[in-house]
Amino acid sequence: MRAIVLSEKGGPERLEVADLPQPSPGAGQVLIRTQAIGVSYAETQIRAGTLPFPLPLPAVIGAEAAGEVVEVGEGVDTKLLGSTLVGVTGGLGSYAEYALLPAAMTAPVPDGVSPVDALAAAAPGAIALALLRKARLDGGETVLVEAGSSSVGTYLVEHAKEFGAGRVIATAGTAAKRDRAALMGADLVIDHSSPDWPGELPDVDVVFESVGGTVARRVLDHLTPGTGRMFYYGMLSGEPAAVTAADLMERGVTVIGCSGPGWAGEVFATHLPAILDRLAAGTSRAYVDRTLRLEEAAQAHRLLESRAVTGRVLLLP
Repeated sequence: MRAIVLSEKGGPERLEVADLPQPSPGAGQVLIRTQAIGVSYAETQIRAGTLPFPLPLPAVIGAEAAGEVVEVGEGVDTKLLGSTLVGVTGGLGSYAEYALLPAAMTAPVPDGVSPVDALAAAAPGAIALALLRKARLDGGETVLVEAGSSSVGTYLVEHAKEFGAGRVIATAGTAAKRDRAALMGADLVIDHSSPDWPGELPDVDVVFESVGGTVARRVLDHLTPGTGRMFYYGMLSGEPAAVTAADLMERGVTVIGCSGPGWAGEVFATHLPAILDRLAAGTSRAYVDRTLRLEEAAQAHRLLESRAVTGRVLLLP
């Protein structure tokens, strides 16, 4: 099978086309013939070595794929053979013509929904729904969505008021992305290309934190004392949130980590099917900036690093 192999960390040119043996599913896994492959900004950081991630080289990176099930492992229902599923690999392996997915982290692509649209919406939409459910918004709270035009941020902005936000503030780094966040429903959009942007914030009740580093600490200063909650689910800066227990005690606020096996189980067991149902019903949308051929993986990474795209970039085998 054709695959994109990373042999050494570095620039996008390190992503090279190779011919590899087709993998075989282990217990609890399905093997799919990929029809759409997700590319994320986090994967550009993994490739560059700026995001902490266990990566034995050479490796086929990539965490998201949709495609036809061609083989199942032990313990997996054989009725899945021939069906089209979308899901995640658990970390590696999707930049290829065939990919292994844990069956428990997949869901069927609904009738009438293309694999491309399903893949574009699946993981980011499921994560956003999980975050919004966990926030338990009360109908009048002010919510901050960092990177409001990112793959997850888009769905947070789009659905926040549906889940009980009173006011939505988003951040974005380009004029096009700020316009997009406003169109998605943000009441206020802040330019986060300025290092001093947290100083522009009013007090907020809930923060969906995806940047990490010192930004998280500065945003914490604007959380409502006593009741403020920060839902920490990413580190686009490449650094963990620089927040200490003393910081929390000072304002009496809560930081909730949204990661790990328990979190992933909830996202993919409950919220992945839910976002796909929404997609089929037309109550959520798929946001695709462009599709590229599998062998154009390096170009996909360059596009994401340019921050010029306003939707998902997907690879097609």
